[in-house]
Amino acid sequence: MARRAQPIAALSAAVVLALTLGTLAAVFARASGLPELGPADLAALRFTILQATMSAILSAALAVPVARALARRRFPGRGILITLLGAPFILPVIVAVLGLLAVFGRAGLFNRGLEFLGLPPVTIYGLQGVVLAHVFFNLPLATRLILQGWLSIPAERFRLAASLSMGPSEIARFLERPMLRSVLPGTVTAIFLICLTSFAVALTLGGGPRATTIELAIYQAFRFDFDLGRAAALASVQFVLCLLAVLLAGRAARETGFGAGLDRQVERWDAGSVWLKVQDAAALILVSIFLLLPLGALLEAGLPRLATLPAPVWESALRSLAVAVSSAVLILVLALPLALAAARRRQAGLWEISAMLPLTASSLVTGTGLFILLRPFFAPGDVALPVTVLVNAAMALPFAYRSLLPPARDAETDFGRLAESLGMTGLARLRLVTLPRLRRPLGFALGLTAALSMGDLGVIALFAGEETATLPLQLYRLMGAYRMADAAGAAVLLLGLSLALFWVFDRGGRVNARA
Repeated sequence: MARRAQPIAALSAAVVLALTLGTLAAVFARASGLPELGPADLAALRFTILQATMSAILSAALAVPVARALARRRFPGRGILITLLGAPFILPVIVAVLGLLAVFGRAGLFNRGLEFLGLPPVTIYGLQGVVLAHVFFNLPLATRLILQGWLSIPAERFRLAASLSMGPSEIARFLERPMLRSVLPGTVTAIFLICLTSFAVALTLGGGPRATTIELAIYQAFRFDFDLGRAAALASVQFVLCLLAVLLAGRAARETGFGAGLDRQVERWDAGSVWLKVQDAAALILVSIFLLLPLGALLEAGLPRLATLPAPVWESALRSLAVAVSSAVLILVLALPLALAAARRRQAGLWEISAMLPLTASSLVTGTGLFILLRPFFAPGDVALPVTVLVNAAMALPFAYRSLLPPARDAETDFGRLAESLGMTGLARLRLVTLPRLRRPLGFALGLTAALSMGDLGVIALFAGEETATLPLQLYRLMGAYRMADAAGAAVLLLGLSLALFWVFDRGGRVNARA
């Protein structure tokens, strides 16, 4: 199957190249030359690198103790907690920002607590607000990616450690730190790229001259100046930065070398001390408060209006469901062949770059390039939903690929030669060897893709008409019309549908999984 994945992977890579570099080339072709970047653009570049670096490092550092606690503890409601902790990442950005403002804004719970203690209030706007929002969004993603690394350590390694009377410090040295050296570079890179290309967070919580990102500068060049040359120049700088980050992460990653296991239930004899239990409980409680309190504020405002939402909102919800499920199906075609091809370590760097390219591209540039390319042949409204499905799947590709690659490499390393010696190829190898070991991360990738697609407000805003609007677009229209009560109800509906899609796919990947 791995050999047959090569041509399919090449086709997937070609689609990604067309959506990233192809759309950028279309914008270049329409531009009247590339101007030099001015002082404001250079300031945006510096701010972008600073906030993305801080956000990525903080998200990954905070995720390590949370993922460790989830990996070595079993308690009632653990699966529900994992699903709820993933909610911020799959929320539409503007909806989550409203929740953060309810807690950390000028009149929020946090500042009211400071006022009660006689302390001066803090502002959420500027660098601190952008970093706070990015950590809020990306801490759950970092936790899930690192948790996959912990779950990939074979149970036999922990049994061997127990037989050698290893304590927590020895477990950390010989098992956990090698795993983290393998997982953290990719995790930090993925979050760095997300924050580097972030738009709505900077628009809402930054946006001033001293807190402008490259993506926001691209938006201003498009929206206010229609300066395609400046937008293309900024997009090129952003692309180079993201590409350098991907290459550095690929050089920093290390293989764990743990070998194969027998897919037994992991038992942690090293984690029985009271201090470690208190440490894990504190990590889970603190992160739950940080992530779920804004969601509680959102639910309090939106639940009373859920039953009275107008009919167009429910119609747009059905369109969003169709788009989300279609994007999840399409991610199989894009991510799985790339991960299997890279697992054989033949041209692995090419597949890695192809899979991570969507994070290097500006979604605004991609949407504008597609608009330029398709406008001579189609009315924008006629292709709004198919184009949205394609772009949403491509934008979710880096996350799906990153979650599939480590177990795909382990399956190839541990069972590849045995499968080849038995003449096991094609669908038989995929069904008996590969998919059982990829089922858990594959379910996570499908759920993440569906949830992100459900809440996306990118290309659809450029293409959609009145009859092709998705639920996020309807939500933005309600907010623009100052119908805030209906907007809160629509936000709750969007949150519920996104969580439900993620849970269904992710649960399907974990039920009866043999690895």
